[in-house]
Amino acid sequence: MREKEHQQEIGKSVGYFQLLRQNPNFRWLWGGQVVSLLGDWFNLIASAILIAELTGSGLALGILFTIRMLAPFFIAPIAGICADRYNRKHLLIITDLARAVIVIGFLFVRDAGDIWLLYALTVLLFGVSGFFSPARSAILPDLTSPQELGTANTLGAATWSVMLAVGAAIGGLTTGLFGSQTAFIIDGFTFAISAGLLIKIRLPRSSSETSATSTRAKSSVLRYMLQHPDILFIALHKAAISLLLSSGVQVILVEIAKNYFVIGVGGALSLGMMYCMNGIGSGIGPILARRWTGDRDKPLRVSISFGYVISAIGIAIMAPVSNLGTVLFGGFVRSIGGGITWVFSTQLLLQRAPNEIRGRIFGTEFALFTLMGGASSLITGALMDRFQLQIILWGMGMLTLIPALLWSLWQRHHSRASEK
Repeated sequence: MREKEHQQEIGKSVGYFQLLRQNPNFRWLWGGQVVSLLGDWFNLIASAILIAELTGSGLALGILFTIRMLAPFFIAPIAGICADRYNRKHLLIITDLARAVIVIGFLFVRDAGDIWLLYALTVLLFGVSGFFSPARSAILPDLTSPQELGTANTLGAATWSVMLAVGAAIGGLTTGLFGSQTAFIIDGFTFAISAGLLIKIRLPRSSSETSATSTRAKSSVLRYMLQHPDILFIALHKAAISLLLSSGVQVILVEIAKNYFVIGVGGALSLGMMYCMNGIGSGIGPILARRWTGDRDKPLRVSISFGYVISAIGIAIMAPVSNLGTVLFGGFVRSIGGGITWVFSTQLLLQRAPNEIRGRIFGTEFALFTLMGGASSLITGALMDRFQLQIILWGMGMLTLIPALLWSLWQRHHSRASEK
């Protein structure tokens, strides 16, 4: 009964262009996202290529991706509390400005003896980023109506994907032609511009303050999630994606670009091409799937299972590493499935998480995502020094079917319980 009432409240969702035209607050948030994400991918490719050139070690590369994930893991619980207790808009602006300053330090990484500095700056940069992600997820329902929420979530995810494609391609081209230093400078400017756009947001007064009574009543987010296992299982999807479909694969892509299909300095251009195809896939997947699901609960849940299966097929296509074309196409297919699972799990949380604890739920989700990502990066980097890439990819593909099966089993139980 409650499910039907919830779906009636959502109603018919608005279109993407209509949302941008009629909602200036979301338009500024989205504009900041576009700019800052462009810099994020510049930083990723520049850092990865720089480490590969200076060390030539798969483990060193794995450490880079590991600390990119683990740094926000330790911050995420605190970040979730901050997103619930303080003005979310101000939190976003402060983190953008802090990141703009930190990125300047990357310009001083010149040779192998400076690798420690690159690692330290990465810890600082992504530690600060740990405050940004939960706050941005939590603020989305504050700036949109129930009819706009699903569209805003999908558009935000599609923007991430498009900027992955564009940012990775341009970042690879910039790094390959002008070097990593130029890419780091651009990254710093994007954070500053993003902060300027976020200042224009007018956050509703009711959203800027959280009820103290409700916050104390739900002080333990883990207790709340254990009492609501459906919320917990939904929040685990990004951790599964990070463990099996994202972080470890990113390490492998750098190795493929550097040693298999080298285009540009250190494979920067080929790496950009691979990230570009991944971005296109993860953007197209949820947009096409949402034409069938809308914001309806059951289709969203079913599509998550299909997302895992599609991703496993994509990894199987990549696994032989026979030529650049199959690697690009396999990455495209893998990202279609990953994008569907990512966006629809976020949508379910946005529709179900209470406002007074929403920041902490997304903070916990982000912590699990980063923890699994760090573990995946480190394990994959170590395995690359011992096994062929093909074996590692086949293993990832088979393991991806496990969360698909577990989620399907939970859905059968959840559906029966909802009908009672």
